[in-house]
Amino acid sequence: MGLLRVMMPPKLQLLALLAFAVAMFFLENQIQKLEESRGKLERAIARHEVREIEQRHTQDGQRDRDSAATVSNSEDDMVIIYNRVPKTASTSFTNIAYDLCGKNHYHVLHINTTKNNPVMSLQDQVRFVKNVTEWREMKPAFYHGHVSFLDFTKFGVKRKPIYINVIRDPIERLVSYYYFLRFGDDYRPGLRRRKQGDKKTFDECVSAGGSDCAPEKLWLQIPFFCGHYSECWNVGSQWALEQAKYNLVNEYMLVGVTEELEDFVMMLEAALPRFFKGATELYKTGKKSHLRKTSEKKPPTKESIAKLQQSAIWKMENEFYEFALEQFQFVRAHAVREKDGELYLLAQNFFYEKIYPKN
Repeated sequence: MGLLRVMMPPKLQLLALLAFAVAMFFLENQIQKLEESRGKLERAIARHEVREIEQRHTQDGQRDRDSAATVSNSEDDMVIIYNRVPKTASTSFTNIAYDLCGKNHYHVLHINTTKNNPVMSLQDQVRFVKNVTEWREMKPAFYHGHVSFLDFTKFGVKRKPIYINVIRDPIERLVSYYYFLRFGDDYRPGLRRRKQGDKKTFDECVSAGGSDCAPEKLWLQIPFFCGHYSECWNVGSQWALEQAKYNLVNEYMLVGVTEELEDFVMMLEAALPRFFKGATELYKTGKKSHLRKTSEKKPPTKESIAKLQQSAIWKMENEFYEFALEQFQFVRAHAVREKDGELYLLAQNFFYEKIYPKN
């Protein structure tokens, strides 16, 4: 006898298929909820473990006080060095530090070198390192000045200061400096400047091949980051460029750019609230945010820019600027987000778990 084949009507087949699909959707939804619950449970367990440890520490009152004192002493021992490059909005940023120092309880000290020489003698280097590390009455401290990078490890220092800085598009920086030497700024308008009386525009200077607008004058940001080595100040040195890049990523906590100064201030406030709590709001609303503006500054023509961009020195300084900009934007991308035209800081994105021993 042959087998009887039972054929299911098409409508029943469709209903069965729909029922199967609904069941699978329900199952996937339940699995997702279970995964979410598991994640919440893991975080709850982690928080519980942290609370247990905190409670055990609290029971030992003396240990807790010692621990708090250690953290406090660590913050109160902090030193920041801002070895500011001329004409990069450094005065605008430094004024924020001055406005906040009383409220946030730290000292601001200006490093005033003779004739603004960015290179210190060896004996002055030793004195400066000794002051920064041992001058406890001035800690926590924010030092600023037109001084090239100084490697504290060469002097046997165990705890190095935190370096920060801001750089600018090299041609825009040179143009600003050119007019500053002739017309000053709105900060101290009555002060006589070194080139006062020279009415020649930057374009006229470039066209005439003048020394104040020569490509060699672009060589400044690289040696400031390169430091106190003789090769750093050899104009056009490839070694100096590479050393400046190395120092930027290895020795500086954060390097911003003039064109995005507000983002720089916001990130510093998030990373170093001991110094910069309230800095972002002050930058946006304070009267001194953009205090110093060069007077009589005229934008250069495309021809002047193109002429400077032909030089090998501009190419190196611009390479360094682009390198710094890329690094800054990378750090910013992992720290802030933009919503409705406003920047906001990301919340803490890590937590501790599996903390042992339990007792």
